[in-house]
Amino acid sequence: MSNRDEQQPLTRLPIPDRNLTVTPLDMRQTKFTTTLRGYDRAEVTALLLEAADGYEQALRENDRLRHDIVRLEASLNQYREMEGGLKSTLMSAQKVADDLRETATQEAARIVREAEGRVELAIQRAQARLEDVQREIDGLRIKRREAGVNLASLVATLQNTIDFIKEQEQREQRVVPHPSTALAASRPREVAR
Repeated sequence: MSNRDEQQPLTRLPIPDRNLTVTPLDMRQTKFTTTLRGYDRAEVTALLLEAADGYEQALRENDRLRHDIVRLEASLNQYREMEGGLKSTLMSAQKVADDLRETATQEAARIVREAEGRVELAIQRAQARLEDVQREIDGLRIKRREAGVNLASLVATLQNTIDFIKEQEQREQRVVPHPSTALAASRPREVAR
């Protein structure tokens, strides 16, 4: 057997789990058979073609992955911008809600203060009116008492006057009548027509 027969060329079986059919380790460990002029050209050419195909496939895969990375980074940046916009929108909405809540609280407090002021004013007016009415009632009571006293005094005065007149008439009847009065009383009176 010749040297060539002793060294069988290594045949490479495709491995389904690998993307590259030739790895750097394969390239380092590959043994070429020698011929008179050196390595077998067919084997070297086959290995180089396989290596070139694997390398080209790796470059394409690497390029595809780079494009995927660029696309995914662009999407990621877009999502980050959207997230930033959403955060900004949420913060703005929260600020608006807080401002609205604060404004509503202040407005409610103002309305309550105004209502309390109007109630206090109405109470003061009612109290003043009540005091005025009470004074009027007290004044009318005083006037009624005065009128009662005046009326009682007037009645007493009239009663005294009536009593005085009755006494006078009784005295006059006890006193002798004057002759002219007696004569006049005895004559009939003429009725005026």
